[in-house]
Amino acid sequence: MRNALRWLLALVVLIGTVSTATAATAAQARPAAADTSTDIKDRLLAIPGMSLVEEKPYTGYRYFVLNFTQPVDHRHPSKGTFQQRITVLHKDVSRPTVMFTSGYNVSTTPSRSEPTRIVDGNQISVEYRFFTPSRPAPADWSKLDIWQAASDQHGIYQALKPIYGKNWLTTGGSKGGMTATYYERFYPRDMDGVVAYVAPNDVVNKEDSAYDDFFKTVGPKDCRVALQNVQRETLVRRDALEKKYADYLKANNYTVDTVGSLDKAYEATVLDLVWGFWQYQPSQTACAEVPDAATVTDQALFDYVDAVGGWSSYADQGLTQYTPYYYQAGTQLGSPDIKQPWLGNLSRYGYQPPRNFVPSSIPMKFQPSAMRDVDSWVRHHATRMLYVYGSNDPWGAERFRPGKGSTDSYVLTAPGANHGANVAGLNADDKTFATERILKWAGVSAPAAQAAKPLAPYDARLDKRDVQRELTLRP
Repeated sequence: MRNALRWLLALVVLIGTVSTATAATAAQARPAAADTSTDIKDRLLAIPGMSLVEEKPYTGYRYFVLNFTQPVDHRHPSKGTFQQRITVLHKDVSRPTVMFTSGYNVSTTPSRSEPTRIVDGNQISVEYRFFTPSRPAPADWSKLDIWQAASDQHGIYQALKPIYGKNWLTTGGSKGGMTATYYERFYPRDMDGVVAYVAPNDVVNKEDSAYDDFFKTVGPKDCRVALQNVQRETLVRRDALEKKYADYLKANNYTVDTVGSLDKAYEATVLDLVWGFWQYQPSQTACAEVPDAATVTDQALFDYVDAVGGWSSYADQGLTQYTPYYYQAGTQLGSPDIKQPWLGNLSRYGYQPPRNFVPSSIPMKFQPSAMRDVDSWVRHHATRMLYVYGSNDPWGAERFRPGKGSTDSYVLTAPGANHGANVAGLNADDKTFATERILKWAGVSAPAAQAAKPLAPYDARLDKRDVQRELTLRP
């Protein structure tokens, strides 16, 4: 998401809700499962609209990269289709299935989300619409919204449920956790449970004081002050460091046409420094590595900002992959706008809005009702939903909170964790509780002695956490 993030019309939400109810009702009449003696590849490719990109071997699994034909507009399926990339990590049709999305591109390297390991199940991973190659051509950006994306997931579920007939969970981290939430809001009858990690919830886009409060208290005070001093110094030395930035852009053939100027791209990267540090850095060790602003050389300062935030972040070549994210942040999702008073008058532009990071040829209009609708639904109707946050993660300052009317839904916080927070990082009691709920929702019975640990053994390659290092202010 954005280096921080800045997110349908009421009528659109209403239409989406009505369409959801109709589709969910229709989903109750599911076709009978195919002959289980047929090879899983043949069964997958027998699904209308499914085609094989490649199969990759992995011990204990079958792994397929596939394309699935989706309507560009689920309200008007006759108006064109596109190919959506998905992957299938096949364990066994007798096991539960987890639908995973990062909310961005899908990885085509075999991997396993934490819930998939906990339940020892199958995993269906979905690329979010408009992230390439899952982009309609030509691209009608008005069809990139949370209801259309949820309908993509619903279509995939309907296609695969006859094969994978056991319980289904949906999961994702950051924008993926948001995506899992929106899917549940619009299609609440599909999944048997939701596990959403570090999912931001920007209900009122213009009110971001919760983030300002977070940065006043996160981590040790001396670490916060050291970071602020480094950030100030990078703006104080703007002239000298912008020359290095210009050389960096030239050496890499980077341009800054979308943002509009080298100065604006430079400042946007610097203003993300504090957020990016707490979002991704392991604070236990990273605080000791913050340079002394008073003595650090220009080159060391330039290199440190690059290591934490990335000077490529606001170059056109860094932005292009994330255009769909910034578009959504500027039309529905919202994005943070933190004050950073320690910068005084050194900032010329402040936190820049998503509009600055999307090509001007793509129209954008913010829809303030979209997040209010989702938040209200989670508070009053959430069922079998688990949210996991990290205490040191800025994105958790505005979070989802199931409330009165919700059922079997929880929010747990991993102490000292950042944007990579997970169930394994919770305290012992919360970890046991969360694992038990995930197993129960998946329809898996496990002996009491096993309830606090995943059913599948750890695999160093398969379970490597892919914390997508998006531009700092993107979830």
